Amino acid sequence: MTLRLVKRYTAATLIYAALGLAAFISVFPFIWMVIGATNTTADIVTGKVSFGAALLDNISTFVTQVDVPLIMWNSVKIAVAGTLLTLFVSSLAGYGFEIFRSKMRERIYAAVLLTLMVPFAAIMIPLFMLMGKAGLIDTHLAVILPTIAWAFVIFYFRQASKAFPSELRDAAKVDGLKEWQIFLFIYVPVMRSTYAAAFVIVFMLNWNNYLWPLIILQSNETKTITLVVSSLASAYYPDYGTVMIGTILATLPTLFIFFAMQRQFVQGMLGSVK
Repeated sequence: MTLRLVKRYTAATLIYAALGLAAFISVFPFIWMVIGATNTTADIVTGKVSFGAALLDNISTFVTQVDVPLIMWNSVKIAVAGTLLTLFVSSLAGYGFEIFRSKMRERIYAAVLLTLMVPFAAIMIPLFMLMGKAGLIDTHLAVILPTIAWAFVIFYFRQASKAFPSELRDAAKVDGLKEWQIFLFIYVPVMRSTYAAAFVIVFMLNWNNYLWPLIILQSNETKTITLVVSSLASAYYPDYGTVMIGTILATLPTLFIFFAMQRQFVQGMLGSVK
């Protein structure tokens, strides 16, 4: 019995040690980023991993070089507007694919899922030409529009809709509610955990979106925080301390969103319906 307990505690210790090591490796880049923000470029290049005294200088340099309120507003506007539109359109499509039945439903749904196999590089040039003909070059609308009907989110909401109680819809129809009222006033509140999980995923993708904004946004007045940080890092003589300040600023909103909605995110990913 004692030997069995020893083996059990040894196995548990090894498991927790491995998990702790994996957690440290995952968190270390963020820790190093925070430490780097307090050091000069020379210290960062030499690999210094202790806090320095250059934090205020780095912040001052970043604020001097970058219009922080403007780029943050651009990023927030694109991320929030794109996320809300994506959730509305994609959840409506997922709801429709699951609730309404027709002969062509599965074929259309399969065609939607096939778009996941098309790499963005294959549609990048035609999409740019389309935005040019629509007069949307260098506008935030051009960044938002290609993302609002995302096949993955449609798939996610259709799978989640399988847990939506059909009795609620039947009762609502008996009470005289129209289909759009059932969607807005019954489906959306019941599936709020699913919406929360999708919100976290889509917001992070929109916030960190880089390639398409890099192509379509051409003026400094429309650029986002990711583009600005990238331009600072790609300078001929990059100031890595300033880059670290920008990276922290770009990371904080996604961390806030995730930790603020962590519980709902877990519930949504587990498919819980309330």
